[in-house]
Amino acid sequence: MHLEPPVFRPPSEAFSLILQLSLGCRHNACTFCGMYRDKKFRIKSWEEIKNDIDTCVEQLKDINRIFLADGDALAAPTELIQDTASYLSGMFPGLDRISMYAGPKDILGKSFDELKEIRSSGIKLLYLGVESGSDQILNAVCKGVTSQQMIEAGRKALQAGFELSVTVINGLGGTELWQEHACETGKVLTNIDPTYIGALTLMVVPNTPLYKKVQQGTFVIPDSRGILKELQLLIENINATNSVFRTNHASNYLPLRGVLNRDKATILRILDKAITEPEKIPLRPDYIRGL
Repeated sequence: MHLEPPVFRPPSEAFSLILQLSLGCRHNACTFCGMYRDKKFRIKSWEEIKNDIDTCVEQLKDINRIFLADGDALAAPTELIQDTASYLSGMFPGLDRISMYAGPKDILGKSFDELKEIRSSGIKLLYLGVESGSDQILNAVCKGVTSQQMIEAGRKALQAGFELSVTVINGLGGTELWQEHACETGKVLTNIDPTYIGALTLMVVPNTPLYKKVQQGTFVIPDSRGILKELQLLIENINATNSVFRTNHASNYLPLRGVLNRDKATILRILDKAITEPEKIPLRPDYIRGL
C-alpha cells in the first residue's frame, strides 16, 4: 500500500488500517491547523484505491477496522465511496467498522439519500470537527461554516444512520473568549447530541496564521488551569442523551472518560479537584503533550 505523508488519524483509529481515499483537505484554511498546509487536495482514482487494497490484503486480511483518510474523504463522489466500502467488505471478511473524516460542508453537500447510500455500503462512523460553537470564533479561525450549519451537518449525519464522533478544541477562544467558547460549544453539542464527543486542547502549530497571532501577542493561550476551567464550563453546558465523552487525545492535560449526561457530575467533581487541589491530581506535563 502506498501512503502519501503526512497521514493523520483520530486516537480511536490507532489500530485501524489507514487507506487514503483523498489527499489533503479541500478547505485547508483553518488558522490553527497545519496538517495539510503543503499537500495539494485531490481525490484518488478507483484504480489507485483498488491497487492499494489489493497490495495489502494478504498481509492484513484479519483487520477489523479501516479508516479512510485524508481530511476530506467524504468529498469524494458518492459512487467512489460506495465502491470502496463494498470492495473492502468483500476483501476483509472480519471487517466490522469503516470510518472517515467528514467536514461539515461535505455532509451538507451530499443529499440525504446519498448519505444513506454511503451508510448502507458499509461506512459506519463519521468524524466531524466542530472545534467551537461560537460564530465569532468559527469566523476568526476561518472554519468556513456557522454554528447552525455545524448543527445541521451533525444532525443530518445521525439521521442518515451514521455514528458520529465530534471533536472540539479547548483553548480555541484564547483567554479573551474562553467563556463564550465553552458555553456556545456546549449548546452546539447539545443540539447535535452525537454518539461520541472528543475534546482536544489547542496546541499552536508553527507557520500557521494562529501561531503568528501568538507570536505577536494578539492571541493568548490559556494555561493548564484555564483549560481545565474552560473544560468544566463546557461540560456544564452539555445536555446530552447518551454521548461517550473522552479527553484521551495526547494534547490534553487530564484524560477523562464517561457518558454524558450519566457521568456528568462525576467528571465535574474530578475537574473541580484538579483545579482546586492540583497536587492530588497530576496533569500531563507540557513536554509530553502532542498532536
